[in-house]
Parts: sequence; structure tokens; C-alpha cells
Amino acid sequence: MYIIILTGFLFYILIFPQESVSAAALGLNLWYEKMLPTLLPFSILSYLVIHSGILDGFTLMLHRVLKHLFPVSSAGIYPLVAGLLFGFPMGSKITSELVLAGKITREEGQRLFCVCNNISPMFISSFILNDCLGRPDLRTTSYLILYGPPLILYMLMNSRRSFTSPVNGNFPKKTTSMSFQIIDAGIMNGFETLAKLGGYIMLFAILAQMTMLLPLSNPVLKCIFIGFTEITNGISCTAEQNMTIQTAYPLMMAFTAFGGLSGFAQTASMVKGTGFSMVPYVRMKLFGTVTAFILAFLFVR
Repeated sequence: MYIIILTGFLFYILIFPQESVSAAALGLNLWYEKMLPTLLPFSILSYLVIHSGILDGFTLMLHRVLKHLFPVSSAGIYPLVAGLLFGFPMGSKITSELVLAGKITREEGQRLFCVCNNISPMFISSFILNDCLGRPDLRTTSYLILYGPPLILYMLMNSRRSFTSPVNGNFPKKTTSMSFQIIDAGIMNGFETLAKLGGYIMLFAILAQMTMLLPLSNPVLKCIFIGFTEITNGISCTAEQNMTIQTAYPLMMAFTAFGGLSGFAQTASMVKGTGFSMVPYVRMKLFGTVTAFILAFLFVR
């Protein structure tokens, strides 16, 4: 299968060089203008927060309240909140770093990264609702549709579990330490992470362009193929088809909940070295995709 995919990429680039360069430029432009300035500072700061222990005491106090509502350890609060606020793929990256740093168990990390690796609210409100749909009034509804079902399922599946940190949930009194060595490591870690994301975005932008060659006369099917490959191109394609809101909105919510094959590859890259299985992640994404499409369809109807 890998040989077929690589051969297909090679032939497409050779036969359609102009389209390939255009798609690669579009993907890299998206990475440079949207992801790099947004995610790089946060990636560096997250590394510093985790490895310096700055938030350990704060999350421990916050855990005393949230543990009655959400099954998570004190250290696990950070990727849960950060993943929802700052979006994909930071949730999986932070969870992976916490596991490797020994601040949460591998079992909790495996379960947690399935629900905290979501598309950011800023992307949903600005790009999808404002730019593509012109319906900013759907902001709250979209947040509930995309974030609500996975969180509720996580709570139900882990309601009888009690996650604690590898040190039994009690951090030493003095865990905060900051040095130029940690800062340098955080900067290099941030650039390495964003460089990987740029490569994946470029490759899947070309793959999304390749799907345009599929002999599909139905515009909805074409948008589905593109959207489940790479969500940005899929959402843009859906917006360009002049579909009704009853068709476009459920499709866009489904693409966003799934994250695309590009998102799957980026997530697998972020959790490399932790031993996480991607099977539960795919199941959670499929559950979110189906529920998002159904809820959005019922709402606009």
C-alpha cells in the first residue's frame, strides 16, 4: 500500500507539476500564516510549563474541584483545558509530553488524548462560521455539537475510574525550576514540532488536490473525499459549491469533528514514543463525526 501511495504521489507530481506546486504552496502558506504564529509560541510555553513545574500547584488546587465532575488527575487538567482552548494538535502533544515527563500515567494519557485533541474554537468561529458560512450566530451551537459528545462519552466511560499521577497526585513542595537549558530545549522542541506539522500539511494538501481528479460528478461526494482527507480544503470546497445551509453545515461539522487523514497523521507523529494506540483515537473521532453530522443536520432542519 505504501508503494502504491508513494508511486501515485510521484506520478502526480510529474504529470501535474503546476497543480502540485500550487497545492504545496497553499499548504505551506496555511502553515506559515495560520499555524506557525499561533502554535509555535504556545508549543514553546507548554514545554516550559510542563518541564519547569510552574503549574503543578495550581492544577493540584483546581483538581480538588474538577475531580468531582471530570475523571482526570491534577496534571491531566492542563492538556484537557489547553486542547480545548488552543486546539489541534496541541492536545496530543501536551499529553505526550506529560506522559514522557512522568506526570501522568500512560493509561490516563491514552484515554485523555482522545478527547483533548480538537480543532480550536478560533478556527471554527473565524474560518468556518464567518469566512465560509457567513453564520457567526452558530458559534455556541457549533461548540456544543463538536465538543459536547466526546466529553460526555469520556465521562461515562471513565466515571468509575480515579486517575492519579505517578507520584500519587502529590507533587513535592518545590518543583519549580527555570533555566536557559529548559528554555533552549523548549524552543527547539517547538520548532521541531511545527516543522513536522508543515511537512504533513504540505503532503496532504497535494493529496487533497489529487482527489480533485476523481471522476465524481456529484459535488457533495467530491467534497466528502476532500474533507475527510484534509479539512481546510474540504471546508473551502464545500463553501464554493453554493450548497444550502442544510447540506453545507452538517458536512463542515463532520469534517471538523473527524479532523481529516492529515490530522490523524499529525496526531500519530505527536504521540510517537509514548506507545499510545491510535485505535481508541480513531473510534472517538468516528463517534464525534457521526454525532456532529446528526446533531448539525437536526439543528438546521
